[in-house]
Amino acid sequence: MLYAILCYHDEDLVGSWTREHDANVMSKLIVVQDKLKKEGRLGPVARLLPTTAATTLRKDDPPLVLDGPYAETKEQLLGFYIIDCENLDAAVDVARELGAANPGGAYEIRPVGFYEPGAGAK
Repeated sequence: MLYAILCYHDEDLVGSWTREHDANVMSKLIVVQDKLKKEGRLGPVARLLPTTAATTLRKDDPPLVLDGPYAETKEQLLGFYIIDCENLDAAVDVARELGAANPGGAYEIRPVGFYEPGAGAK
């Protein structure tokens, strides 16, 4: 089963990291990603740009396009992983590994209902 691991953190805090600190965190995350890749369990991974680069489409009548994110929250969605796991417990274990590499924030784990391989950006 495919699971999405959605990465939430305080965007201002993460944005204040030095390049060295950010590179250190990313190198720890890449260790986990490489393990999953070797096992053939890693799907798409994305690190999102800041919410200041976001655009929201409100599905009103007529639709309304707004600059920025839709909701004001303490933690923002900063990225995601798509992983292949036998069950939820295995997905939680992966999230724990990612959490050990990047403390703070939260990981939301959701089963993926539909995924079209190869449909991503080229």
